[in-house]
Amino acid sequence: MINRADAVEDARERWNAGDLAGYLKLYRDGLRMYGVTPEPMGKIEAEAFYRSLFVAFDSPQLVFDQTLESGDSVTVRFTMTGTHVGAFMGVPPTGRKIVLRGITILRFEDDKVIERWSSADMLGLLIQLGAVPTPA
Repeated sequence: MINRADAVEDARERWNAGDLAGYLKLYRDGLRMYGVTPEPMGKIEAEAFYRSLFVAFDSPQLVFDQTLESGDSVTVRFTMTGTHVGAFMGVPPTGRKIVLRGITILRFEDDKVIERWSSADMLGLLIQLGAVPTPA
């Protein structure tokens, strides 16, 4: 049996190296990804979403702040950083550095992720990009 936390860490390393194809090897065909619209996303839609992140944020980097493995699941609290160099969610490039924090639960089937649930501070990201005013 594989060490699922190690598989997730390997995927993170591939992401940070800019190897999106290598990162996507973590996911099984038939993937169902929740937390990003439209839900659920399949593997093809997830790839398109991640490609949009790589276009919008120059060399986005992931740090795993905490990783917990239990049964067939791995939970990761993460921080993504980058520089806003391309359009994202209708926001033109700003050149601003961003920090996006979130949490994700990855359910494995054998050695690949079949389901993923994520929650990230998208409002905070839009505030950082200047697309939404800072709450008073």
